[in-house]
Amino acid sequence: MKVLTTTALGLVLAAGMAQAGCGIEGGSVRILANDFDALGLVISEAEACAGDGVTVEKNMTTEHKALQVPALTVDPAQYTVAVVANNSIVPLLNDDLVRPLDDLVEKYGQSLQPSQLIKIDGQTMAIAFMGNGQHLFLREDVLEEAGLEQPTTLEGILEAAQVIRDKGIMEYPLAGANQAGWYLGNEFVNTYLGYGGSFFEPGSAEPAISGEAGLKTLAMMKAMYLAGDIAIINQWGSMVNGHVDPDGPAPQIGEATVLAAAPTVGGGDTPAAALWWDGFTIAKNISDEDAEASFIAMVHGIRPEVAQQNPSAATWLMKDFTAPDTAKGVLGNAKAGAKPYPMSPYMGLMHTALGAELADFMQGKESAEQALADVSAAYRTAAQEAGFLN
Repeated sequence: MKVLTTTALGLVLAAGMAQAGCGIEGGSVRILANDFDALGLVISEAEACAGDGVTVEKNMTTEHKALQVPALTVDPAQYTVAVVANNSIVPLLNDDLVRPLDDLVEKYGQSLQPSQLIKIDGQTMAIAFMGNGQHLFLREDVLEEAGLEQPTTLEGILEAAQVIRDKGIMEYPLAGANQAGWYLGNEFVNTYLGYGGSFFEPGSAEPAISGEAGLKTLAMMKAMYLAGDIAIINQWGSMVNGHVDPDGPAPQIGEATVLAAAPTVGGGDTPAAALWWDGFTIAKNISDEDAEASFIAMVHGIRPEVAQQNPSAATWLMKDFTAPDTAKGVLGNAKAGAKPYPMSPYMGLMHTALGAELADFMQGKESAEQALADVSAAYRTAAQEAGFLN
């Protein structure tokens, strides 16, 4: 009973301290992050912890991924916090630039859910606070005009698009994010996961994309294309508010747009879209005081009240979050068993190779077999240079 009483008293004291400077006794908080609204909301809440000997600085930039490794390699690190996602955490882990957080979670993470703790080899290396992923945006009015039910598979989407075009409702009813580079690579990742494909041979860095699942993925991607006036698109959940804004330039389209989980493909039941998370890490090359201050400030920035008071800003992962309709697509992906974007050390090299080498296939300049062979060759060269393959 004595232990329980002491613990309860500690929580009361911690809550009281949080009302004054977030309970931080001193230290420097320096945040590097991507630049979009939901992250800005979290970071502005963390900035409220400044004062009484605590400083909070931020650098929100779309170039964050290029900056993070050199900035955290110096000692002391230029930033104490790096806000990351599934893919951008990998270089930091590879170079041992972020610290395990289990001790800080135990001391200051009472508001966190177990699902927010991103564990690598049994250690908590990041704290996730929002989810993302691509899912279906559909013009319900156009589907009704065409006499169609909502499609739930990529094959069904192609059939629906053809009906809409044949009936003269739209010339280009379907859009896909297939521009060369990262987005093209990401479309392969999404569809390939839907087919149940594995990117690498088990237990190795050897590529494994040239089999049947890879060929089927390219055939499906070829059938999707980028167009103008559209009725169906597999779009990022973080883009929802821009599409359905009642005060936006086309409120009637937003009102007619329905959101659904990503489609399946090839007769499977796995959504053809990777699950993503955004979260924060704490730099290794900083003082324990700055690490503690940074962790407390970021936990303050992602406390449950932030999600509750801003429900449409993101698909929040904090506890007691009541998701609005705008989050139903991403949450539908998760509920249907969508696979997370791979966090292997060499996935970034594979993604880059996919984005660079698939453009000729999409333009009809080479076969699917040759395209996958080109991807594998480009990846192998990069993996050898990085020391992942001999």
